[in-house]
Amino acid sequence: MFHLPTPVYDANPSGAKSPFGDLPEWNLDDLYTGEDATELKRDLDWLEQACASFATDYEGKLATLDAAGLLDCVLRNEKITQIAGRIMSYAGLRYYQLTTDSGRAKFMSDVQEKITNFTTPLVFFTLELNRLEDAHLDALLAENADLARYKPVFDRIRAMKPYQLSDEMEKFLHDLGVVGDAWERLFDETIAGLKFDVNGETLGIEGTLNLLTDSNRDTREAGARELADVFGENVKTFARVHNTQAKEKEIMDRWRGMETAQTGRHLSNQVEPEVVEALRNAVVKAYPKLSHRYYALKKKWLGLDKMQVWDRNAPLPMEDPKIVDWPTAEKMVMDAYTAFDPRMGELAKPFFNKGWIDAGVKPGKAPGAFAHPTVTDVHPYVMLNYLGKPRDVMTLAHELGHGVHQVLAADQGEMLSSTPLTLAETASVFGEMLTFRKMLENAKSKAERKVLLAGKVEDMINTVVRQIAFYDFECKLHAARRGGELTPDDINALWMSVQAESLGPEFEFMDGYETFWAYIPHFIHSPFYVYAYAFGDGLVNALYAVYAEGAEGFEDKYFDMLKAGGSKHHKELLAPFGLDASDPAFWDKGLSMISGFIDELEAMED
Repeated sequence: MFHLPTPVYDANPSGAKSPFGDLPEWNLDDLYTGEDATELKRDLDWLEQACASFATDYEGKLATLDAAGLLDCVLRNEKITQIAGRIMSYAGLRYYQLTTDSGRAKFMSDVQEKITNFTTPLVFFTLELNRLEDAHLDALLAENADLARYKPVFDRIRAMKPYQLSDEMEKFLHDLGVVGDAWERLFDETIAGLKFDVNGETLGIEGTLNLLTDSNRDTREAGARELADVFGENVKTFARVHNTQAKEKEIMDRWRGMETAQTGRHLSNQVEPEVVEALRNAVVKAYPKLSHRYYALKKKWLGLDKMQVWDRNAPLPMEDPKIVDWPTAEKMVMDAYTAFDPRMGELAKPFFNKGWIDAGVKPGKAPGAFAHPTVTDVHPYVMLNYLGKPRDVMTLAHELGHGVHQVLAADQGEMLSSTPLTLAETASVFGEMLTFRKMLENAKSKAERKVLLAGKVEDMINTVVRQIAFYDFECKLHAARRGGELTPDDINALWMSVQAESLGPEFEFMDGYETFWAYIPHFIHSPFYVYAYAFGDGLVNALYAVYAEGAEGFEDKYFDMLKAGGSKHHKELLAPFGLDASDPAFWDKGLSMISGFIDELEAMED
């Protein structure tokens, strides 16, 4: 299946007018100039022919190929992947700019079906590759250095060998993939189409979620209650989508003999289950000294007897509520990137001046933010929903980090550039840390430093504590679904079981908060994706500590790590920094940075 790895109108080069300055919009011409572009038709025609000839030339013959023949086969497969990825990137990016547009939705769906049909004959490639004897493949790799370069790809494919089904069954499941995509689209279009009426104003989901960070507590409460009401009205639809997706996954996993619902994600992330378990356990054990301790401080700052869910992301009373306009946000992030290494600034610059960012909040646009790498002979695109909050500046720094990472990894080629999710968050979280440290360095008062520290702690709690709570929710959801259909109340109860544990005793939970699982896109698009955020944050905290100690040659080692893309395992990538994620103590080091920030905040209270 070829589709966008993360949920993702044509661009107006003049930019969208807003209170934040001229917000950039995508120019997708580097992919295709329109649905009717001759280049798009050319590529679709080429793809159909290339897939058919690939199957004719190689099906049933992989075991007979010499090293040069297998290399040619791999290179042809890589070119097919690149052209299919380019087409789907264009269709997907246009769709996520305006998910409520039926024309764009139809175009993406039609293209998805065509590519699925074209590529079904290629399913044999991985199946036959997995039937090669280890000794035979090792001999071919030893014979040809260009072929040996693809060993990490072969290793990833062959990791699925124990879970491989018959050729006919694999082709059937490949074709059936468009059905799962339809459920994802139902989720996206339902979310994008929701309307929330708050204080006489009608808002979409991004605008309403933004109210939860408003300085006025009544406004935050009104936003939270309206979210709960609208989610409650639609909860049956969301429960149906979750039930269907979880059941589909359970069937796939059962047929493949996957040990757990998480096994597939761990395999695709190239991370050992025990490493993820060590991360999860370290974070859960740290809840009291992280989130529980921080929210006790925040309750005091806000002058409350009890925290409500609409207070979780409330600005601090001492915080300057000023809006950060787009030019200021761009300068803040660019200054931080360039101060780390001028090369980083040069890599980031084209995102701002070449139409690689779509920043404005628009009706029908997908919520959230992401960086999509497209294909290695084009460039990434970044989507934001920029509303001028300090957190939005951090989101820009985060997604730009992804973009820079994707640009650097592109030289690896289509099959080796894609980084496992566990390492895909490295450059993004590091970019956030660079921006935060630059802002902290420029703080003009103790109060400003306090606000910056508190904001960073909240972001880290949202990245680590909240995402591990999400992971636990997913684990419970998929385990429970194996026992039968889940009612909305069943799912609500699972959600609340992890929320109370992670947020701690300072919180009360309003009626309706139990439905807030409904809008999280990762649960639908990428089951168990969420632990990658915590993995990335812990990894970057440890990495930044090495940088802060003035390790010699750190910048060059860092660039080498990003350039490696998916060509190396996390152990190999971290070794030059003296780090090892498989060591349980590694995660405690990362968490101690968050705890240290909270120590400093507590000390400011004296």
